[in-house]
Amino acid sequence: MNRRHWIQRLGLGFAAAAASAQSWAIDNIEKITRPDSQWKNILTKGQYYILREEGTERRGSSDLNDEHRDGEYICAGCDLPLFTSETKYESNSGWPSFYDHIPKHVETKRDFKMVWPRTEYHCARCGGHQGHVFDDGPKPTGQRWCNNGLALKFVPRS
Repeated sequence: MNRRHWIQRLGLGFAAAAASAQSWAIDNIEKITRPDSQWKNILTKGQYYILREEGTERRGSSDLNDEHRDGEYICAGCDLPLFTSETKYESNSGWPSFYDHIPKHVETKRDFKMVWPRTEYHCARCGGHQGHVFDDGPKPTGQRWCNNGLALKFVPRS
């Protein structure tokens, strides 16, 4: 039996697993639900607008566009790792873009807010809106996971 098995078996849950270097490998992600009043106390106004109201930040406004260090991009609402620096690329779209995500850490749904349908994605733990995925990215996936910078935090690898 491995460490993950014993952590789950002992009921230490995600908090204990998050302390391990492989926290993003946990398959069973426990959902976080909070009332809006609590989200408003935790998040900045910009983060709340994007994560909870499914808003979009201004093109080219994110400092993460110029982030090129090795590390992980985590949800600004709950710290769940969503992307790694290995999958980030320069899309010239004006938003941080990735050609792949960490499996099971995002959930998708169809968005009909524009004239044409799009695929929107959210953090699998807190449900925070992250961005949209398009089929115009580079190999190997051909996808562009176009993310709002305010919806992410960057954690450099040490």
